[in-house]
Amino acid sequence: MATTIAQDVKETTTWSMVFSVLMMITGVLAIIVPPVAGLTVTAMFAGLLIFAGVLHLGFAWRGDRPSTVIGEILLAVLYGALGIYMLARPVAGLESLTLVVAAYFLAKGIIEAAIAFKLRPLPGTGWLVFDAILTIAIAVMIAAAWPASSAWAIGVLFGVALFAAGLARLMVSVAVRRALA
Repeated sequence: MATTIAQDVKETTTWSMVFSVLMMITGVLAIIVPPVAGLTVTAMFAGLLIFAGVLHLGFAWRGDRPSTVIGEILLAVLYGALGIYMLARPVAGLESLTLVVAAYFLAKGIIEAAIAFKLRPLPGTGWLVFDAILTIAIAVMIAAAWPASSAWAIGVLFGVALFAAGLARLMVSVAVRRALA
């Protein structure tokens, strides 16, 4: 039975390492071509808003009271309109998204720090703390650079965050694998 657990952990850490390296490569690409990365993030976010609008229409269809149906339709229109606006005006969408990303990175950094301190006795958690500190610093830099440098800042900073997150996961995976050996 121990062999099966060891094999499962080895397989899981292998995939974790592969995905970590892919995250790091994606981060480097975002740093190399920041305007493309920033506009890509904006387009993806716009697509998610439109998808959320479609989902709210589905919720409206399932609503049992008129107020629920109207509320869901209003949310669908709001999400859809924001998504379409961001696709139609990607630079303005990128500037707006810059503030959203700053808030996201701040929240991610705080949560990452909490997870790291919760897992503190485990090997490799120092890398999670490193990721948390770096992510919070990125949030501050994004907010301070807004809006003048949004076109390049979001791509570069998002790339750095992706690279750091990939590196942290890679180091944790390596530490888990070493602990098994």
